[in-house]
Amino acid sequence: MIDDLELAFDERTEKGQHRRGGTRDPKRKGKGGRGKTVVALLLTFVLLGVLGGGAWYGFDRVQGLFGAPDYEGTGTEQVMIEIKEGEYLADVGNTLLSAGVVKSGKAFVNAADGNEAATKIQPGFYQVRKGMSAESALSMLLDPKSKVTNKITIPEGRSAKQVYKIISDATKIPVADFEAAAKDPLKLGVPDWWFKRSDNKKVTPSIEGFLFPDTYDLPPNATAEGILEEMVQGFLTVTGQIKFADTVPEKLGDISPYEALIVASLAQAEAGNPDDLGKVSRVAYNRLFKPNAEVPCECFEMDVTVNYWLEVQGKPTKTSDQMTAAEMDDPKNPYNRKLKGFIPTPINNPGKLALQGAMDPPKGGWYFFVAIDKQGHSEFAETYAEHEKNMDKSREAGIIS
Repeated sequence: MIDDLELAFDERTEKGQHRRGGTRDPKRKGKGGRGKTVVALLLTFVLLGVLGGGAWYGFDRVQGLFGAPDYEGTGTEQVMIEIKEGEYLADVGNTLLSAGVVKSGKAFVNAADGNEAATKIQPGFYQVRKGMSAESALSMLLDPKSKVTNKITIPEGRSAKQVYKIISDATKIPVADFEAAAKDPLKLGVPDWWFKRSDNKKVTPSIEGFLFPDTYDLPPNATAEGILEEMVQGFLTVTGQIKFADTVPEKLGDISPYEALIVASLAQAEAGNPDDLGKVSRVAYNRLFKPNAEVPCECFEMDVTVNYWLEVQGKPTKTSDQMTAAEMDDPKNPYNRKLKGFIPTPINNPGKLALQGAMDPPKGGWYFFVAIDKQGHSEFAETYAEHEKNMDKSREAGIIS
């Protein structure tokens, strides 16, 4: 009963005054302090009344209710605890208490009181020890080495298949687990309205394009499904921040966000420099919606779509010089470079700059581009005659042969 009352007392008196992030000042004076004193006295009288003739026998235990029982030393065996987003210091103290790390939650709150760094303890998993003094426990939580981290960086422009391999190598979670989890993008959090197209072609929901490239700090107990859910949430967060779904129809007219996502993935694959992402997107839109005598097919005509199909089939990808005309223009390939209109899905997972370039590309009448330096910058042209001159520049720089 004493332990239960102590926990309740910790929660009532400390919660709301020591939240991580410094939302309230733990040293604030006023009515709150007087109210705690009154509550403490009332609880003392009630407990002494219940104990009756044995009051003096239980006095030390009653004192413990208002004090802060604490261990001594730096603890024994290791134990892992989790601090969750938005928790108060009292919550952290109770987590430590439940794990047998500290002797009372109040001792931890007292140790943290007045320590500005304590309000900045980050959410995550920490390796601490059982039977520690509150001061020692606080020191461990403030030591970056105590935090259990598994940071994984997913670069822009990686296909889902490549993403699975990167994460699997780091976590030892089988690639097959990611493939199984990815079969239902809606279950992973992708809203169904994302899979709408203006051309009315049937869409088979795919996770491709929705695994946002970023650095992720994975928990020790991460699962394939949980990791993919976090990446989808990253995509939704970023596209929400840049107002992707609203800007696409505003700037591009009758083009759906999903179709713009496809273009963002093409630009991410083709642009050798971030400065050119928007221009490559404009080239893609021009080829589809403003065909002319030089580019009449209303198609993307980009080799990267062919390579994506080879990768999906488990075949090695090729450079443009290695591809045959039959491979590039195979009518059985749903990612055929001469396929009229949008290809079935994105071909990779584009980053924020590629998304911004695809939703609001610069104005220009370009149909061709080629890299002209080692930094990946491209020259853009409206006619093939101009493009040939740019290709000469590229050859001189040793970019193409």
